[in-house]
Amino acid sequence: MQISMFGQLTGFDAPVDDAVAYLAQLRDEGFGRVWLSQLPYEPDLLTVLAVALREVDGIEAASGVIPIQNQHPMLLAQRALTLSLISGGRFVLGLGMTHAAVTEGMWGIPWDKPVRRLNEFLDGLLPLLAGAPADATGQTVTTRGALIIPGAPRPDVYIAALGPQLLRLAGRRTSGTCTWMTGPSTLRDHISPTLRQAAADAGRPEDAVRVVAALPVAVTDDVDGARRQAAEQFAMYGTLPSYRAMLDREGFAGPEDAAIIGDEATVRDRVAELRTAGVDEFVGATFDTSEEGRARTRALLISC
Repeated sequence: MQISMFGQLTGFDAPVDDAVAYLAQLRDEGFGRVWLSQLPYEPDLLTVLAVALREVDGIEAASGVIPIQNQHPMLLAQRALTLSLISGGRFVLGLGMTHAAVTEGMWGIPWDKPVRRLNEFLDGLLPLLAGAPADATGQTVTTRGALIIPGAPRPDVYIAALGPQLLRLAGRRTSGTCTWMTGPSTLRDHISPTLRQAAADAGRPEDAVRVVAALPVAVTDDVDGARRQAAEQFAMYGTLPSYRAMLDREGFAGPEDAAIIGDEATVRDRVAELRTAGVDEFVGATFDTSEEGRARTRALLISC
């Protein structure tokens, strides 16, 4: 199982310079990939990564995730291929549907028909990423035309899929799913089998799709303190419907139960449990308030 790290531009005082430093630090510590979020109020992630991946070699970066509703497939393909060209193929494109509170409340864009919307988005996006023209007329989005970006490697595409319909879509058409706040039982009994069966039904080999699971993690001797911190820092995810459904399925009262917290032996065992649950890549989101605590967590993860 691949071990990667998670990052968030909100935590950086100088987003571009700090992103460069963060990628270099993770590379030097031995990590091969970092996933970075794109929240609606943050700097544009792909612009920041264009600089960071140009400056830092030897590590991949993935978007976790870019929302699709507020941009056109051709525009996103153009940006993703340009970033892939800049990085020499070290960019992974993670996409998601974000949440109704964002799309409707902030952007004034309908959140309805999520499966159709994502399918039609991929109808336009995937051919363009593969260097082919797109000719896709849809109800929610239409994409016609071609891009000319010579030498740009095709980036892998992952979908933030949790429900069965989006998981089946990811299994049929993409490189896999990236999850958040999803525990080992749900990953084993729901996420992995649904994704892989959809790939098989589409005639794809089982190893064509991967399960990427991101969770908060803290190696610490103060378990109670870290649980309180996780409950406060990640409280929002206990209220958003998609994540609430995953917590309920696992039997977790809140995000603090999903977080991996404990000493080195405990965290190592919890990470190993994810491997047996069918996870291909674990993405650790460190949340300790101290740099010493975050470094302790990274040191444990790189040894797993």
